[in-house]
Amino acid sequence: MTRHVPALVVAGGISGLVCAYALRKSGIDAEIIEASPRPGGAIQSVTRDGFLLELGPQSFSSAPALTDLCHGLGLDNQILPAPSAPRFVLLNGALRPAPLRPPAFFASSFFNVKTKWSVLRDAFGRSVPPANEESVGAFVRRKFTPELLEKLVGPFVSGIYAGDPEKLSLRAAFPQVYDAESQARSIVRGLARLGKQIKQTGRPRRSLFSFRDGNESLVRALAVRIGPALRANVRATRILRREDASFNVQLENSGSAETISTKALILATPTDVTGTLLAGLDLSFESLLRKVEYAPVAVVSLGYRRSEIRHSLNGFGFLVPRSAGLRVLGTVWNSSLFPGRAPDGHVLMTSFVGGVGDPAAVELSSAELISLVHSQIAPLLSASGNPAFSNVTVWPHAIPQYNLGYLDRLAAVTKLLQNCPGIWLTGNYLRGPAVGSCVELANAVAEEVRKALQS
Repeated sequence: MTRHVPALVVAGGISGLVCAYALRKSGIDAEIIEASPRPGGAIQSVTRDGFLLELGPQSFSSAPALTDLCHGLGLDNQILPAPSAPRFVLLNGALRPAPLRPPAFFASSFFNVKTKWSVLRDAFGRSVPPANEESVGAFVRRKFTPELLEKLVGPFVSGIYAGDPEKLSLRAAFPQVYDAESQARSIVRGLARLGKQIKQTGRPRRSLFSFRDGNESLVRALAVRIGPALRANVRATRILRREDASFNVQLENSGSAETISTKALILATPTDVTGTLLAGLDLSFESLLRKVEYAPVAVVSLGYRRSEIRHSLNGFGFLVPRSAGLRVLGTVWNSSLFPGRAPDGHVLMTSFVGGVGDPAAVELSSAELISLVHSQIAPLLSASGNPAFSNVTVWPHAIPQYNLGYLDRLAAVTKLLQNCPGIWLTGNYLRGPAVGSCVELANAVAEEVRKALQS
């Protein structure tokens, strides 16, 4: 027997949850299924031995769509803003504050005269992007210097994408930077203009935040609002087109099968799953989407006795340039940012290992990863003791890579979708991996679905 629903969202990560929530809020009786036992995807918060851990994203950036969502869910009183804290970069064996603002940049000995001059040259000069697509690495060398790429841009790219700046497409991965040069003929002037435009909206400047009980508070609030329309342990196995232009979606639930028909099907699944599901409609979907690369990442949380760490830990954490020769990509000092992350007398920090440059790292055992991270960060923090607490979470497909050719791939997928009216895509591989970007896109998709169903 086939059951009909007006809209079906497949996958209950943040994109799927927000889309289903927005649809139901607009009066569309949408349902959402999630293949795993719990919704939320990588957004998971766990409390163990007095430590509050984030197994995925460590904090959120206060993008307008995300802050509006939190307000609508009644989460305002649970938000914990991060303090204005310096970010450190490992340089010549020591942690140094990254000079991210103009006065600090030009006063710091972090960069040589050539790099500083390249920034001034951009501020007062004019340039245009090349006709061909450009990698982040090629862009920084063209506009600035290899030193800026090595010491600052490369580490920050690792922190965002766990990716390779020589492969990442500037236009796909950092569209605002590309637009700055395209429109203002200068990165400095273009980004300054963008900042002024944002300020004129009256929105506060973006900052980092979490929740009193962890990032999963957002997932739990969405799940409560969606209610029984959210079903876990249910997996979509096949999509069939019906003669009336709707779709039959075959589901598997604990070994039993069912079929749902719908006029609006929203796939919030990872690219490989999306490609497999859509292959029944057009095999080209699978060939395009399965080739999207994901960075594997191991998230290693270590707790130490505060008395055994001589470093002040006054900051956000630190990033590691490739030239340092470490396998740790970076470390967040969780207990320095938000209260309640570690029991009294202890500190909590979370390190990231792996990425596209070191995929073998995620194959290490938990014990090996704990030993590796401790051995590499302990000297930097003047740690005299072993970790009093540890936790390891491995994400084999953590972050989609917006590599060269990515926009052409997405354009080809979009063209194929024109032959499949009634199907929409959302997820972190479309407009950026940040949670705020996912929320913004999911809202936009929900609005498109609402208009289509109510027309």
